[in-house]
Amino acid sequence: MKKCVKITLLSVGIPVLAFILIVVSYLLYVVCTYSRIADNLALSVANNHETVADGAGEYTVMTYNVGFGAYSPDYTFFMDTGVMRDGTKTTGKYGKAISADDVRKNTDGSVGVIQKYSPDFAIIQEVDYDSSRSYKVDQRAAFTGIDGYGSVFAENYHSSYLAYPFGDPHGKNNAGIVTLSKYKVADSVRRSFPISGGFSKFTDLDRCFSVTHVPVGDKTLSLISLHMSAYDKGGVIRKKQAEMLKGVLQEEYDKGYYVIAGGDFNQDLIGNLEKFASEQQIPEWVATYDENDLPQGFSIATDFHSTVGSCRGADVVWKRDWTYTCVIDGFIVSDNIAVKKAEIIDNDFAFSDHNPVLLTFEFNAN
Repeated sequence: MKKCVKITLLSVGIPVLAFILIVVSYLLYVVCTYSRIADNLALSVANNHETVADGAGEYTVMTYNVGFGAYSPDYTFFMDTGVMRDGTKTTGKYGKAISADDVRKNTDGSVGVIQKYSPDFAIIQEVDYDSSRSYKVDQRAAFTGIDGYGSVFAENYHSSYLAYPFGDPHGKNNAGIVTLSKYKVADSVRRSFPISGGFSKFTDLDRCFSVTHVPVGDKTLSLISLHMSAYDKGGVIRKKQAEMLKGVLQEEYDKGYYVIAGGDFNQDLIGNLEKFASEQQIPEWVATYDENDLPQGFSIATDFHSTVGSCRGADVVWKRDWTYTCVIDGFIVSDNIAVKKAEIIDNDFAFSDHNPVLLTFEFNAN
């Protein structure tokens, strides 16, 4: 009897011990391979132009989160959750894109949108290279290779292999923010946003923004490309990020620069969380950008009158007037820039969970 008990304990205990060792080893791997990219990192400019913007007439800048090529209309993401109006809870399914072909289709589609509108400047978020979640499709090459543009790439995601969700792991990934310019870029620098100090830092992006200086006649445009935190319960981290951004906006403005900060703010920019028809309740991750975090002389510029949002919930598939949408993409501009028009391009979320936002503006002479 004792021998049988001993054998039984061994047969149960050894697999349990092995499982614990695997889990501990994996956690050590995630912790030991974690690092943050240094703040104030100089960025290189690829295919830089010699043509200097003269500042006359209208210019355009587009912001577009391309969602690492994964978000076709029927795609849902495992980190997104929500609640239908009848109380039914919803959770996204996938940890990576559905297929490599889907990534290529969505990437080509997003590139086509930029080519169609041909903005003078573009800010593009969630651009992958050598990433498990996007099947190694080189989106960085696709977007920085668009004809007619110089480009700057600021890395904001470099994760260890993430084994979750089980069955469709997110994997090991690299991604960043691309800034495109049809005009000469003087310099660019990567600034590190504050991020969570808890365990979530191992799975979140290495949040950052880039500050790119573009000569405009005898003046300078400071073009800031950003992607702020999501999934920030209580908004503590996003508040710290907004405070840092406010300081940089003020610094650039005090130098006499024109200033445009654009991208995915992951916060409502129009002050209306229920503007668009939906069968879903307002998701927990949605917050509203605090106008107190704008320096004096700055304002938000986005499409306040659109009939469609710039971002859809990814806990369910996309269906117009059913899936939750809001406006979290746009720009903050200084008062020496005259906003002529801000438009959410109704792309029906064909290639991403975001629609592009196109800003038309002029540089004020004084």
